[in-house]
Amino acid sequence: MLKRIAPLLLAACLRSTAQQADVLYDEAKVPKFTLPDVFALRSGERMRDAKSWSSRRRPEILALYETEVFGKSPAKPAKLNFEVKAVEKGALGGKADRKIVTVYFGSTRGGPKMDLLIYLPAGAQKAVPVFLGLSFSGIHTVANDAGVPLAPRWVRGVQEPSPESSRGSAAQQWQVEKILAAGYGLATVDYNDIEPDFVGAMKHGIRPLFFKPGQTEPAADEWGAIAAWAWAASRAMDYLETDKEVDAQHVALFGHSRLGKTALWAGAQDTRFSIVIANESGEGGAAISRRNFGERTKDLNAHFPHWFDGNFKKYSAREDEMPFDSHMLLSLIAPRGLYVASAEDDRWSDPRGEFLGAANASPVWKLFSRKGIETMEMPPLHQPVGEHVRYHIRAGKHDVTAYDWEQYLKFAAAEWRR
Repeated sequence: MLKRIAPLLLAACLRSTAQQADVLYDEAKVPKFTLPDVFALRSGERMRDAKSWSSRRRPEILALYETEVFGKSPAKPAKLNFEVKAVEKGALGGKADRKIVTVYFGSTRGGPKMDLLIYLPAGAQKAVPVFLGLSFSGIHTVANDAGVPLAPRWVRGVQEPSPESSRGSAAQQWQVEKILAAGYGLATVDYNDIEPDFVGAMKHGIRPLFFKPGQTEPAADEWGAIAAWAWAASRAMDYLETDKEVDAQHVALFGHSRLGKTALWAGAQDTRFSIVIANESGEGGAAISRRNFGERTKDLNAHFPHWFDGNFKKYSAREDEMPFDSHMLLSLIAPRGLYVASAEDDRWSDPRGEFLGAANASPVWKLFSRKGIETMEMPPLHQPVGEHVRYHIRAGKHDVTAYDWEQYLKFAAAEWRR
């Protein structure tokens, strides 16, 4: 029976077992904390305008996250190979034009690769904006579309065939038809194509492709799995820039849960993403680490040591010693559009911490004469707040729902003025 557990269900089980009895869920017991000044260089000098922040403080924050959290990633390969295949007009009952593009990470087509599934509004007369996101399972799960081939799945560290019944199983989380109806496209990649999500899976992923001779493990400041997934999201963007049917100036990067952390890190490094959306990204993502509410740094490092770099391990139960916190990660998106979202029942991800991360990052947008979230009071359910930085909390559990996508589509329309 266990061998038939789907990857997303397995991820949910891991989350559940990680929630230990000593986890803090009482807001009255949250310790007092002081956040690092997002404008102050480590020397103490404060940046007071967009130019100095962009040229001095932003690179300093980016370097901190590169060395202390996610790890340094390699540069874009000198040559990427793209193979466009499985093109179909009028897919999804005539609503979409669909294609599958294989992205080869090496200089030849014999090495590691990933498949990019793209849906565009059928018969679009001009290039369209696109939502790009990594998915937890095969691209065939994103929509109930028989034209997309079944992909193998990873179960307990072993690849096995996906059953036909898995087709479209993640459709609710992607809302393809809503996206198409709004005039946008959707591009997705199975994150297992990049590196499967379990301890020891690195040998099946892309990181060894960039090892130095004799190297078998990343150095303490080199990329973990999240950085590998983020790096591949940028390689997907490399392809989208070549596709004349895609408006590559208007690509929104979306991620849920651990892939919300991934979207934030990819968006922080790659400014080609004009919008970054982090859905319930929690600890290591949008949530303030110093709150120690719900999941903590020590939980991440104990249960998911492959996600982050080796240097991050020293901050387990020592969040106050971090020269950074989530508001600084989020600030790296400025002045582009940023959406952070939470769910009421997802206490493990610390909804209030996610809100405070976005709210405390918002002053950076002011340097660019753009409004973010202009309150430190968390909004009620289903009442989004903020302009170019926006936040909502909805009823329900850790998931992606139609309500979430409705808000993201409204945000995109406002940011892209469409």
